[in-house]
Amino acid sequence: QVQLVESGGGSVQDGGSLSLSCTASGRSFSNYAMGWFRQAPGKEREFVAAITWRSDMTAYADSVEGRFTILRHGEKSVSLEMTNLKPEDTAVYYCGALLYLGVRNWYEQRTQAHRYSVWGQGTQVTVSS
Repeated sequence: QVQLVESGGGSVQDGGSLSLSCTASGRSFSNYAMGWFRQAPGKEREFVAAITWRSDMTAYADSVEGRFTILRHGEKSVSLEMTNLKPEDTAVYYCGALLYLGVRNWYEQRTQAHRYSVWGQGTQVTVSS
């Protein structure tokens, strides 16, 4: 059974920082790109950040560019370092795995949640003003 498990969510005040982790169990994801998405109540799941399986390319949503950093730690772990958090960042954060089929494919699919084949259970991030 392949699983992704997120951790590190919590509650912070406006301007605070949090670090989220996502760890894979069951097998490695060395040929998968990884991504972070978030979903606020009543809204669709939205792209936050993505990283290729070799960590040579990253991508960010405009809303988090310059504040969030996605990092890959070996074949089974990825983190999302979040700084200068804002109330609008409040959501459940999910990590997902996207089979890596080349650069062009990654560029086309990295922001599309339905392309990701494995998801974690999510971790809540709450930012208060």
